[in-house]
Amino acid sequence: MALTGEAPRLVPTGQADERLPSVGAGPTNFGWWGMVLFIAVEATLFALLLASYFYLRFRSGPVWPPDGIENPKLKLVVIMSAILWSSSIPVHLAHGAIKKGEQTKLRVYLALGFLLGAVFLALQVGKEYPDILRHEYTPRTDAYGSMFFTITGLHGAHVFVGLLISAWVQLRARQGAFDRHRHVSVQNFVMYWHFVDVVWVFVLLTLYISPQF
Repeated sequence: MALTGEAPRLVPTGQADERLPSVGAGPTNFGWWGMVLFIAVEATLFALLLASYFYLRFRSGPVWPPDGIENPKLKLVVIMSAILWSSSIPVHLAHGAIKKGEQTKLRVYLALGFLLGAVFLALQVGKEYPDILRHEYTPRTDAYGSMFFTITGLHGAHVFVGLLISAWVQLRARQGAFDRHRHVSVQNFVMYWHFVDVVWVFVLLTLYISPQF
């Protein structure tokens, strides 16, 4: 045994295998599980709100929307939906790019997804909401107005948070923080963004499509 002047380090049995992974993505990384649990909580929140909407609808009688409110207009919301859902394509491609170590493609796809998400939010806040507030109803008009703005507003807030996460991931990508082995932040953002897009399917069907029948 060589004498180094240092006492040997003793590692308790089994402790060496309990260290957190320094790299990796998916179920092997605790950050991935954190995002899964967060999405599960948020999905439950949206499910409760949508269930509350249907409860109020069927308690209100045969006329819905109530109080002479017209059925939701679909032209703008169909355009908004197409823009939001199409944003999942470059976001998905961004994840595929970094798994191959393609840094440039990662940044381009993330930027494109960010742009599409920002356009959706701008149309909602800058076009849809002002038109409704000026000509139809407000959150204080009745239960329908309250639920409409609560659910769509909460979803819009999630889109905004997604854009903030995307901006942070893009910044880190420009700093070279990700590679084919270390990209859990990209993966978590992609999961969150796909969740936001899937939730919009249920919001669209509930708030915009169902009153037409």
